[in-house]
Amino acid sequence: MAARRGRPTLRDLIQQPMPVTAPLVLNPLMARMAEAAGFPAGYLGGGSTGYQKVALEANLNVTEMCQTAVEIGAVSSLPLILDGACGYGDPMHMHRTIGMSEAAGFAAIEIEDQLVPKRAHHHAGIEHMISAELMAAKVKEAVAARRNPDFLIVARTNAMRASNMDDALRRGEAYRRAGADLLLLSMAHKPEQLRTISERLGGPLMYLAGRGGLAGLGLTLADLGGLGYKIVADPSTPLLAAYAAWKKIYEELADGFGANTKTKPDWSPVEKDMLGVIDLEKLLAIERATVENGGQSRR
Repeated sequence: MAARRGRPTLRDLIQQPMPVTAPLVLNPLMARMAEAAGFPAGYLGGGSTGYQKVALEANLNVTEMCQTAVEIGAVSSLPLILDGACGYGDPMHMHRTIGMSEAAGFAAIEIEDQLVPKRAHHHAGIEHMISAELMAAKVKEAVAARRNPDFLIVARTNAMRASNMDDALRRGEAYRRAGADLLLLSMAHKPEQLRTISERLGGPLMYLAGRGGLAGLGLTLADLGGLGYKIVADPSTPLLAAYAAWKKIYEELADGFGANTKTKPDWSPVEKDMLGVIDLEKLLAIERATVENGGQSRR
């Protein structure tokens, strides 16, 4: 993805010592909020996208993920990382997947070595792996399909859960030889595991943080940066926090639709803040200067 409004690309950002942090963003409002909070990138997670549609990542397709990116890119310059599941196909399919992802404005795509079509059992901790050779071919074709040199290919393996660390490391080496820009060894959540990955594979690496980001990991962002982790993404915490808030307010409203509440809540500060993120005043100013000042043409 080319730099927007003079901002550095994601490829530029991963050259810095500290990792690029990318929280989950599922829609334009979340992207604007993440950008306002100071994050340099966002992560369009497949699992969370599936859940918000009351479905699973296994049910998603590249078109709907790209549509989300277009909507986000229309209002935000935040570089977006696509959780591309299994790449939505075999090696031949990578050419359309990468072309669509680039055209939609994604800065990177993460592709994993699971069976296509992806199965729901992944969500229950059961992996259906493809061979390392087939995945390496998918990575090679993804790289060949790339037209924008700044677009990043992240090769992910879930072998740590499906088999063992040695298998995951061997796969990582194969995917790097195939041309992956970054490697992601999923399910590594212990400092010693992350250090082993760094020692064996070197950087650049990507890390998917658990719920709550790095809370309880025992490593800081600076520690991870020193180990070669260039992107740290959180694929779930914002959705879980939002779900908890939605559940609470629906339960409160269901009790008499607010009539039983002793003190009427004042949502004005929240609404004001939200409208600030949306930049409503900018749009109103345009209307005041044009169609609301009598300047529109009449016949």
